[in-house]
Amino acid sequence: MNTVLHTELWTSWASLLRSYAAAHGLNAPQHAVIEVGPEEITLRVGSDWLHFTHRTMQYADGRKQAFSLTAHGTVISAAGQNKKEEEMDIAAERLAREMMHSE
Repeated sequence: MNTVLHTELWTSWASLLRSYAAAHGLNAPQHAVIEVGPEEITLRVGSDWLHFTHRTMQYADGRKQAFSLTAHGTVISAAGQNKKEEEMDIAAERLAREMMHSE
């Protein structure tokens, strides 16, 4: 994937996370903070966080899995043998919901 396309997808991924976290935050006791950089994105909710690099996704509890954005606008994540490919918006909504409503 070329650099320009990857940069656009990375920016879109951050924007989707921000939008869905804000939407789920309307009825949540806490709000989310999204930290965006060229190499990292972090979604923080209270003391919990979810950290993305171009190749990994890591939870605050130490769980780590493969992560990548594709040229087709999908997210591929894999933990062990479980590989999942989702549309970017579906993945962002799911992850934001999980973070905002985790107990």
